[in-house]
Amino acid sequence: MALHVSNACFYVFSQRSRFQRVKAIASEDIAPSKTVEDKVKLGGSDLKVTKIGIGAWSWGDTSYWNNFDWDDRKMKAAKAAFDTSIDCGITFIDTAEVYGSRFSLGAINSETLLGQFIKERKGKDPEAEVAVATKFAALPWRLGRQSVLTALKDSLCRLGLSSVDLYQLHWPGVWGNEGYIDGLGDAVEKGLVKAVGVSNYSESRLRDAYEKLKKRGIPLASNQVNYSLIYRAPEENGVKAACDELGITLIAYSPIAQGALTGKYTPGNPPTGPRGRIYTPEFLTKLQPLINRIKELGENYGKTATQVALNWLIAQENVVPIPGAKNAEQAKEFAGALGWRLTSEEVKELRSLASEIPPVVGFPVEKL
Repeated sequence: MALHVSNACFYVFSQRSRFQRVKAIASEDIAPSKTVEDKVKLGGSDLKVTKIGIGAWSWGDTSYWNNFDWDDRKMKAAKAAFDTSIDCGITFIDTAEVYGSRFSLGAINSETLLGQFIKERKGKDPEAEVAVATKFAALPWRLGRQSVLTALKDSLCRLGLSSVDLYQLHWPGVWGNEGYIDGLGDAVEKGLVKAVGVSNYSESRLRDAYEKLKKRGIPLASNQVNYSLIYRAPEENGVKAACDELGITLIAYSPIAQGALTGKYTPGNPPTGPRGRIYTPEFLTKLQPLINRIKELGENYGKTATQVALNWLIAQENVVPIPGAKNAEQAKEFAGALGWRLTSEEVKELRSLASEIPPVVGFPVEKL
Protein backbone atom coordinates (compact mmCIF):
# COMPACT_ATOMS: atom_id res chain seq x y z
CA MET A 1 0.00 0.00 0.00
CA ALA A 2 1.07 3.59 -0.51
CA LEU A 3 2.42 5.82 2.20
CA HIS A 4 -0.10 8.54 3.05
CA VAL A 5 1.64 11.80 3.92
CA SER A 6 -0.13 15.16 3.94
CA ASN A 7 1.68 18.18 2.49
CA ALA A 8 2.30 19.55 5.97
CA CYS A 9 3.69 16.26 7.24
CA PHE A 10 5.89 15.92 4.18
CA TYR A 11 7.41 19.33 4.88
CA VAL A 12 8.17 18.37 8.47
CA PHE A 13 9.71 15.09 7.39
CA SER A 14 11.86 16.79 4.76
CA GLN A 15 13.20 19.27 7.33
CA ARG A 16 13.88 16.56 9.87
CA SER A 17 15.85 14.58 7.26
CA ARG A 18 18.55 17.24 7.44
CA PHE A 19 19.50 15.90 10.83
CA GLN A 20 18.62 12.23 10.62
CA ARG A 21 17.40 9.65 8.19
CA VAL A 22 13.67 9.12 8.43
CA LYS A 23 12.37 5.70 7.58
CA ALA A 24 9.04 5.48 5.85
CA ILE A 25 6.23 3.79 7.72
CA ALA A 26 5.83 0.21 6.54
CA SER A 27 3.58 0.13 3.51
CA GLU A 28 1.50 -2.70 4.95
CA ASP A 29 0.30 -0.49 7.79
CA ILE A 30 -0.95 2.48 5.82
CA ALA A 31 -3.99 2.60 3.57
CA PRO A 32 -3.41 3.69 -0.06
CA SER A 33 -3.97 7.35 -0.77
CA LYS A 34 -5.13 9.06 -3.93
CA THR A 35 -3.33 12.28 -2.95
CA VAL A 36 0.23 11.10 -2.45
CA GLU A 37 1.60 12.80 -5.56
CA ASP A 38 0.29 15.02 -8.32
CA LYS A 39 -0.16 13.83 -11.87
CA VAL A 40 2.33 14.53 -14.64
CA LYS A 41 1.76 15.81 -18.15
CA LEU A 42 2.54 13.45 -20.98
CA GLY A 43 5.07 15.31 -23.05
CA GLY A 44 3.83 18.55 -24.51
CA SER A 45 0.20 17.39 -24.55
CA ASP A 46 -2.50 18.57 -22.17
CA LEU A 47 -3.05 15.02 -20.91
CA LYS A 48 -2.15 14.43 -17.26
CA VAL A 49 -1.70 10.93 -15.88
CA THR A 50 -0.66 9.33 -12.62
CA LYS A 51 3.06 8.85 -12.06
CA ILE A 52 2.60 5.10 -12.31
CA GLY A 53 0.24 3.34 -14.69
CA ILE A 54 -0.97 -0.23 -14.96
CA GLY A 55 -0.14 -2.46 -17.91
CA ALA A 56 -2.94 -4.76 -19.07
CA TRP A 57 -0.87 -7.00 -21.35
CA SER A 58 -1.66 -10.13 -19.30
CA TRP A 59 -5.43 -9.56 -19.23
CA GLY A 60 -6.94 -12.24 -21.45
CA ASP A 61 -3.56 -13.36 -22.76
CA THR A 62 -2.73 -17.05 -23.22
CA SER A 63 0.30 -16.77 -25.48
CA TYR A 64 2.85 -15.36 -22.99
CA TRP A 65 1.17 -14.93 -19.61
CA ASN A 66 -1.17 -16.98 -17.43
CA ASN A 67 0.56 -20.28 -18.19
CA PHE A 68 -1.31 -20.43 -21.51
CA ASP A 69 -4.68 -20.60 -19.78
CA TRP A 70 -7.52 -18.18 -19.02
CA ASP A 71 -10.45 -18.90 -16.73
CA ASP A 72 -13.01 -17.18 -14.48
CA ARG A 73 -10.59 -17.06 -11.57
CA LYS A 74 -8.05 -15.10 -13.61
CA MET A 75 -10.83 -12.89 -14.92
CA LYS A 76 -11.88 -12.00 -11.37
CA ALA A 77 -8.25 -11.39 -10.43
CA ALA A 78 -7.81 -8.98 -13.35
CA LYS A 79 -11.00 -7.16 -12.36
CA ALA A 80 -9.71 -6.90 -8.79
CA ALA A 81 -6.41 -5.52 -10.12
CA PHE A 82 -8.31 -2.84 -12.02
CA ASP A 83 -10.54 -1.84 -9.10
CA THR A 84 -7.68 -1.80 -6.62
CA SER A 85 -5.60 0.36 -8.95
CA ILE A 86 -8.38 2.93 -9.15
CA ASP A 87 -8.92 2.74 -5.38
CA CYS A 88 -5.22 3.43 -4.85
CA GLY A 89 -5.28 6.41 -7.19
CA ILE A 90 -3.50 4.75 -10.13
CA THR A 91 -5.89 5.67 -12.92
CA PHE A 92 -3.67 5.34 -16.02
CA ILE A 93 -4.30 1.96 -17.71
CA ASP A 94 -2.39 0.82 -20.80
CA THR A 95 -3.72 -1.84 -23.17
CA ALA A 96 -3.48 -2.70 -26.88
CA GLU A 97 -5.60 -4.19 -29.62
CA VAL A 98 -3.34 -7.26 -29.85
CA TYR A 99 -3.29 -8.04 -26.12
CA GLY A 100 -5.38 -11.15 -25.60
CA SER A 101 -6.61 -10.99 -29.20
CA ARG A 102 -7.00 -13.92 -31.56
CA PHE A 103 -4.16 -12.46 -33.58
CA SER A 104 -1.84 -13.11 -30.64
CA LEU A 105 -3.53 -16.44 -29.80
CA GLY A 106 -5.23 -14.91 -26.77
CA ALA A 107 -8.43 -15.90 -25.02
CA ILE A 108 -10.21 -12.53 -24.80
CA ASN A 109 -9.17 -9.08 -25.92
CA SER A 110 -7.66 -6.93 -23.18
CA GLU A 111 -9.48 -3.89 -24.56
CA THR A 112 -12.79 -5.72 -24.20
CA LEU A 113 -12.01 -6.61 -20.60
CA LEU A 114 -10.92 -3.07 -19.76
CA GLY A 115 -14.10 -1.71 -21.33
CA GLN A 116 -16.21 -4.06 -19.19
CA PHE A 117 -14.30 -3.12 -16.04
CA ILE A 118 -14.76 0.60 -16.72
CA LYS A 119 -18.47 0.18 -17.41
CA GLU A 120 -19.00 -1.77 -14.18
CA ARG A 121 -16.98 0.74 -12.18
CA LYS A 122 -18.83 3.71 -13.66
CA GLY A 123 -22.11 2.01 -12.84
CA LYS A 124 -21.17 2.06 -9.15
CA ASP A 125 -19.16 5.28 -9.20
CA PRO A 126 -20.04 7.63 -12.08
CA GLU A 127 -17.25 10.01 -11.04
CA ALA A 128 -14.55 7.32 -11.29
CA GLU A 129 -11.63 8.54 -13.33
CA VAL A 130 -9.79 6.26 -15.79
CA ALA A 131 -7.21 7.42 -18.35
CA VAL A 132 -7.09 4.82 -21.12
CA ALA A 133 -4.10 4.24 -23.39
CA THR A 134 -4.21 1.73 -26.23
CA LYS A 135 -2.15 0.94 -29.32
CA PHE A 136 -2.34 0.44 -33.07
CA ALA A 137 -0.72 -2.75 -34.37
CA ALA A 138 1.47 -1.88 -37.37
CA LEU A 139 0.67 -5.11 -39.22
CA PRO A 140 2.29 -5.46 -42.67
CA TRP A 141 -1.03 -5.37 -44.52
CA ARG A 142 -2.14 -2.14 -42.90
CA LEU A 143 -1.33 0.73 -45.22
CA GLY A 144 -1.75 4.47 -44.84
CA ARG A 145 -3.39 6.88 -42.47
CA GLN A 146 -6.89 5.47 -42.84
CA SER A 147 -5.77 2.13 -41.41
CA VAL A 148 -4.93 3.93 -38.15
CA LEU A 149 -8.37 5.50 -37.90
CA THR A 150 -10.11 2.23 -38.77
CA ALA A 151 -8.17 0.34 -36.10
CA LEU A 152 -8.79 3.09 -33.56
CA LYS A 153 -12.54 2.98 -34.13
CA ASP A 154 -12.48 -0.79 -33.65
CA SER A 155 -10.58 -0.30 -30.39
CA LEU A 156 -13.12 2.29 -29.24
CA CYS A 157 -15.90 -0.18 -29.98
CA ARG A 158 -14.25 -2.88 -27.86
CA LEU A 159 -13.58 -0.38 -25.07
CA GLY A 160 -17.09 1.04 -25.25
CA LEU A 161 -15.68 4.58 -25.37
CA SER A 162 -16.09 7.54 -27.70
CA SER A 163 -12.43 8.51 -27.34
CA VAL A 164 -9.24 7.41 -25.59
CA ASP A 165 -6.72 9.49 -23.72
CA LEU A 166 -3.58 8.16 -25.44
CA TYR A 167 -3.27 6.33 -28.77
CA GLN A 168 0.10 4.86 -29.68
CA LEU A 169 1.75 3.12 -32.61
CA HIS A 170 2.70 -0.22 -31.02
CA TRP A 171 5.85 -0.68 -33.11
CA PRO A 172 7.36 0.74 -36.31
CA GLY A 173 5.78 -0.59 -39.47
CA VAL A 174 7.68 -2.46 -42.15
CA TRP A 175 6.52 0.33 -44.44
CA GLY A 176 3.99 3.15 -44.42
CA ASN A 177 5.24 4.80 -41.24
CA GLU A 178 4.61 8.31 -42.54
CA GLY A 179 1.01 7.35 -43.18
CA TYR A 180 0.73 6.00 -39.65
CA ILE A 181 1.96 9.29 -38.20
CA ASP A 182 -0.54 11.13 -40.40
CA GLY A 183 -3.23 8.85 -38.99
CA LEU A 184 -2.28 9.79 -35.43
CA GLY A 185 -2.61 13.46 -36.34
CA ASP A 186 -5.99 12.82 -37.96
CA ALA A 187 -7.18 11.04 -34.80
CA VAL A 188 -6.33 14.10 -32.71
CA GLU A 189 -8.04 16.50 -35.10
CA LYS A 190 -11.17 14.34 -35.21
CA GLY A 191 -11.38 14.38 -31.41
CA LEU A 192 -10.96 10.61 -31.10
CA VAL A 193 -7.89 10.91 -28.85
CA LYS A 194 -6.48 13.45 -26.40
CA ALA A 195 -2.83 12.65 -27.06
CA VAL A 196 -0.73 10.45 -29.32
CA GLY A 197 2.49 8.52 -28.87
CA VAL A 198 4.67 5.79 -30.27
CA SER A 199 6.18 2.61 -28.84
CA ASN A 200 9.45 0.78 -29.43
CA TYR A 201 10.73 3.69 -31.51
CA SER A 202 14.45 4.30 -31.93
CA GLU A 203 15.94 7.77 -31.51
CA SER A 204 15.91 8.54 -35.24
CA ARG A 205 12.34 7.31 -35.74
CA LEU A 206 11.28 9.21 -32.63
CA ARG A 207 12.72 12.47 -33.95
CA ASP A 208 11.08 11.96 -37.35
CA ALA A 209 7.67 11.33 -35.78
CA TYR A 210 8.08 14.33 -33.50
CA GLU A 211 8.90 16.67 -36.40
CA LYS A 212 6.10 15.37 -38.63
CA LEU A 213 3.47 15.93 -35.94
CA LYS A 214 4.99 19.26 -34.94
CA LYS A 215 4.27 20.62 -38.43
CA ARG A 216 0.58 20.05 -37.69
CA GLY A 217 0.85 21.66 -34.27
CA ILE A 218 0.41 18.31 -32.52
CA PRO A 219 2.84 17.24 -29.78
CA LEU A 220 4.22 13.71 -29.68
CA ALA A 221 3.35 12.87 -26.09
CA SER A 222 5.23 9.65 -25.41
CA ASN A 223 7.46 6.79 -26.46
CA GLN A 224 6.73 3.49 -24.70
CA VAL A 225 9.82 1.29 -24.47
CA ASN A 226 11.27 -1.56 -22.47
CA TYR A 227 13.09 0.06 -19.54
CA SER A 228 14.08 -1.22 -16.12
CA LEU A 229 17.02 -1.28 -13.75
CA ILE A 230 18.41 -4.32 -15.56
CA TYR A 231 17.38 -3.26 -19.07
CA ARG A 232 18.70 0.24 -19.64
CA ALA A 233 18.89 0.25 -23.44
CA PRO A 234 16.98 3.58 -23.63
CA GLU A 235 19.88 5.20 -21.75
CA GLU A 236 22.42 3.67 -24.12
CA ASN A 237 20.75 4.09 -27.52
CA GLY A 238 19.83 7.77 -27.20
CA VAL A 239 16.08 7.27 -26.69
CA LYS A 240 15.97 8.56 -23.11
CA ALA A 241 18.11 11.60 -23.95
CA ALA A 242 15.98 12.39 -27.01
CA CYS A 243 12.78 12.12 -24.94
CA ASP A 244 14.20 14.55 -22.38
CA GLU A 245 15.41 16.94 -25.07
CA LEU A 246 12.16 17.01 -27.04
CA GLY A 247 9.81 16.95 -24.07
CA ILE A 248 8.45 13.47 -24.78
CA THR A 249 7.51 11.29 -21.82
CA LEU A 250 9.14 7.87 -21.69
CA ILE A 251 6.59 5.23 -20.68
CA ALA A 252 8.46 2.23 -19.29
CA TYR A 253 7.00 -1.20 -19.93
CA SER A 254 8.39 -4.27 -18.14
CA PRO A 255 9.67 -1.88 -15.40
CA ILE A 256 10.21 -4.72 -12.93
CA ALA A 257 11.66 -6.94 -15.67
CA GLN A 258 8.54 -9.13 -15.86
CA GLY A 259 8.91 -10.01 -12.20
CA ALA A 260 12.67 -10.61 -12.10
CA LEU A 261 13.20 -7.52 -9.92
CA THR A 262 10.54 -8.45 -7.37
CA GLY A 263 12.85 -10.85 -5.57
CA LYS A 264 10.38 -13.73 -5.76
CA TYR A 265 12.43 -15.63 -8.33
CA THR A 266 15.67 -17.40 -7.46
CA PRO A 267 18.03 -19.76 -9.30
CA GLY A 268 16.09 -22.61 -7.73
CA ASN A 269 12.71 -21.04 -8.51
CA PRO A 270 12.81 -19.38 -11.96
CA PRO A 271 9.65 -18.01 -13.62
CA THR A 272 7.48 -20.39 -15.59
CA GLY A 273 6.54 -20.16 -19.26
CA PRO A 274 8.42 -18.06 -21.84
CA ARG A 275 9.95 -15.87 -19.13
CA GLY A 276 11.92 -18.87 -17.92
CA ARG A 277 13.89 -18.79 -21.16
CA ILE A 278 14.92 -15.19 -20.49
CA TYR A 279 15.43 -15.23 -16.74
CA THR A 280 17.31 -18.50 -16.47
CA PRO A 281 18.83 -19.92 -13.27
CA GLU A 282 22.22 -18.75 -14.55
CA PHE A 283 20.98 -15.19 -15.02
CA LEU A 284 19.16 -15.18 -11.68
CA THR A 285 22.37 -16.27 -9.95
CA LYS A 286 24.15 -13.19 -11.32
CA LEU A 287 21.14 -11.05 -10.36
CA GLN A 288 21.13 -12.01 -6.66
CA PRO A 289 23.64 -9.40 -5.37
CA LEU A 290 21.51 -6.63 -6.89
CA ILE A 291 18.30 -8.13 -5.53
CA ASN A 292 19.85 -8.40 -2.07
CA ARG A 293 20.82 -4.72 -2.12
CA ILE A 294 17.38 -3.70 -3.38
CA LYS A 295 15.82 -5.60 -0.48
CA GLU A 296 18.19 -3.92 2.01
CA LEU A 297 17.20 -0.48 0.74
CA GLY A 298 13.56 -1.51 0.87
CA GLU A 299 13.91 -2.45 4.52
CA ASN A 300 15.28 1.03 5.26
CA TYR A 301 12.18 2.62 3.74
CA GLY A 302 9.65 0.00 4.79
CA LYS A 303 9.20 -0.92 1.13
CA THR A 304 9.32 -4.06 -0.99
CA ALA A 305 11.87 -4.84 -3.70
CA THR A 306 9.18 -4.16 -6.31
CA GLN A 307 8.51 -0.70 -4.91
CA VAL A 308 12.21 0.13 -4.85
CA ALA A 309 12.66 -0.96 -8.48
CA LEU A 310 9.72 1.20 -9.58
CA ASN A 311 10.90 4.14 -7.51
CA TRP A 312 14.31 3.90 -9.19
CA LEU A 313 12.62 4.49 -12.55
CA ILE A 314 10.53 7.38 -11.25
CA ALA A 315 13.76 8.94 -9.94
CA GLN A 316 15.08 9.12 -13.52
CA GLU A 317 12.50 11.89 -14.15
CA ASN A 318 10.30 12.07 -17.25
CA VAL A 319 9.54 8.36 -16.86
CA VAL A 320 6.14 6.77 -16.17
CA PRO A 321 6.46 3.04 -15.39
CA ILE A 322 3.52 0.78 -16.20
CA PRO A 323 3.97 -2.54 -14.37
CA GLY A 324 1.52 -5.27 -15.26
CA ALA A 325 -1.03 -6.09 -12.55
CA LYS A 326 -2.61 -9.54 -12.60
CA ASN A 327 -4.31 -9.26 -9.21
CA ALA A 328 -5.28 -6.86 -6.43
CA GLU A 329 -2.19 -7.55 -4.33
CA GLN A 330 0.14 -6.52 -7.12
CA ALA A 331 -1.82 -3.34 -7.86
CA LYS A 332 -1.77 -2.39 -4.18
CA GLU A 333 1.96 -2.99 -4.00
CA PHE A 334 2.65 -0.79 -7.03
CA ALA A 335 0.94 2.14 -5.34
CA GLY A 336 3.54 1.88 -2.58
CA ALA A 337 6.22 3.06 -5.00
CA LEU A 338 4.79 6.58 -4.74
CA GLY A 339 5.07 9.17 -1.99
CA TRP A 340 8.80 8.76 -1.28
CA ARG A 341 12.08 8.87 -3.21
CA LEU A 342 15.40 7.08 -3.27
CA THR A 343 18.39 9.39 -2.75
CA SER A 344 20.62 10.27 -5.69
CA GLU A 345 23.39 8.21 -4.10
CA GLU A 346 21.11 5.16 -3.87
CA VAL A 347 20.01 5.61 -7.47
CA LYS A 348 23.65 5.67 -8.61
CA GLU A 349 24.55 2.69 -6.45
CA LEU A 350 21.79 0.53 -7.91
CA ARG A 351 22.76 1.52 -11.46
CA SER A 352 26.36 0.62 -10.72
CA LEU A 353 25.42 -2.79 -9.32
CA ALA A 354 23.08 -3.43 -12.25
CA SER A 355 25.81 -2.55 -14.76
CA GLU A 356 27.76 -5.61 -13.60
CA ILE A 357 24.96 -7.91 -14.79
CA PRO A 358 24.89 -8.96 -18.48
CA PRO A 359 21.80 -7.30 -20.02
CA VAL A 360 18.81 -9.40 -20.90
CA VAL A 361 17.66 -9.48 -24.49
CA GLY A 362 14.91 -7.02 -25.39
CA PHE A 363 12.07 -7.46 -27.81
CA PRO A 364 12.93 -7.78 -31.55
CA VAL A 365 10.70 -4.81 -32.46
CA GLU A 366 13.27 -2.50 -30.89
CA LYS A 367 15.63 -3.36 -33.75
CA LEU A 368 13.20 -2.48 -36.55
